[in-house]
Parts: sequence; structure tokens; C-alpha cells
Amino acid sequence: MGLWEKINNPKFKPVEFDGFKSQAGLHSFVMTPKRWIEGVNSMGIISKSGRYGGGTFAHKDIAFEFASWISPEFKLFLIKEFQRLKEEENERLSLGWNLRRNLTKINYKIHTDAIRAYLIPKKICEVDTDLVYASEADVLNKALFGMTAKEWREANPDKDGNIRDYAFVSQLVCLANLESHNAEFIRQGFSQTERLLKLNEIAIIQMISITGSGSLKKIGNNHA
Repeated sequence: MGLWEKINNPKFKPVEFDGFKSQAGLHSFVMTPKRWIEGVNSMGIISKSGRYGGGTFAHKDIAFEFASWISPEFKLFLIKEFQRLKEEENERLSLGWNLRRNLTKINYKIHTDAIRAYLIPKKICEVDTDLVYASEADVLNKALFGMTAKEWREANPDKDGNIRDYAFVSQLVCLANLESHNAEFIRQGFSQTERLLKLNEIAIIQMISITGSGSLKKIGNNHA
């Protein structure tokens, strides 16, 4: 109770509390709610008189501590409930990132379908097909991150995964939009260089909007 008052009560009287603390345990020492409230100017314990609304009430922090001391079952329930709530909180926090990551994957399927239909020549070998996909993926990487996948790996040799695995949520949202735009640009017949320039402009506008920052640095200044 004294610790709770120290943390939460700016008008707490620590000197009076030390006096109570030094007497605690003596047979002659008796503590009542009224004595505690008046003695330390308590905020965590209040006492009301009256037949229906009267009684002694404690802040929930203090009430949980008393209940835990009285009942081991209640304390165990409280611990389990706390763990459950923390797990649910962590799941909610990770849900946003996972949803956006999955959205990127879905849009990537649309993106690769457009490449297959409009960029890959008929009867091309599988190796060349993979090279085209990698090139188109790097168009997006260059437009948004300012570097290709290879450039990122060379700059981050100690990291596993790829550049998109380390992206911020705002970047993943923008990337999902860029994939849709690029698929449409491919259908319209724009060259890769033209698409890179257009996608970079879109990325800059969207990232400024998403982050709410007017000072966001230009993404991917080098379009070579």
C-alpha cells in the first residue's frame, strides 16, 4: 500500500508512512482504514459511510494484491489471465504486418501473371523466364528501396532473407500498390525504363502520404 501511494499519489506523506511501518508487527499496533487514509493522505484507499453506499474501497491494484495474498488460486488465475492478454496483444500487433505481407504476396501473383503474358517471349527457356522475373522485381526494389536485391545483399552480408523481409509496414503497403501499378504499365506497353521512372514517382508520393512526412528523401535517385 505504501509503495502504491509513493508511485501514484503526489500528496503522499512518506514520514507518516515510515512511522506506521516501524510499528507494524507490534501487538499494540492497530491499523484502521480511517487512520491510514488520514495518516498518509491516501488515494488508494477510500472509506465511505452510509447503509447502502458505505464501506472501504481500494484501487484495483491494491485489491488484486490483497486478493492474491488471501487466495493462491486467485493469484494463479491472475497470472494466467495476464499471460493470455499479453499473447493476444502480441498477436494483434503482428497481425497488421502479416496482413500487409500477405497482401504483397497476392499482388505479386498479379504482377508475375502480367509479366508472363506481356514480357516473356513464347517458348522461352525456364532460366530466361526467371531472369525476367528477377529483373521486374528489381524494378520495384529500385523504385521503392533505391537498390536491387543483389545490391542489398552485398550491403547486408550478415542478414538473412531479402530486402523485403526487413521492410517497414509503410513500405510493404506502398510495395503492394506499386505491383498493381507496374502490372498495368506492362499491359499498356511501357518500357522498363519508363516504368521505373513512373513507379519511383508514385513511390515518393505514396510514402510521403503514408508517413505524413514532407521531408521524405527521394527514393531511388539512380535509375540506371
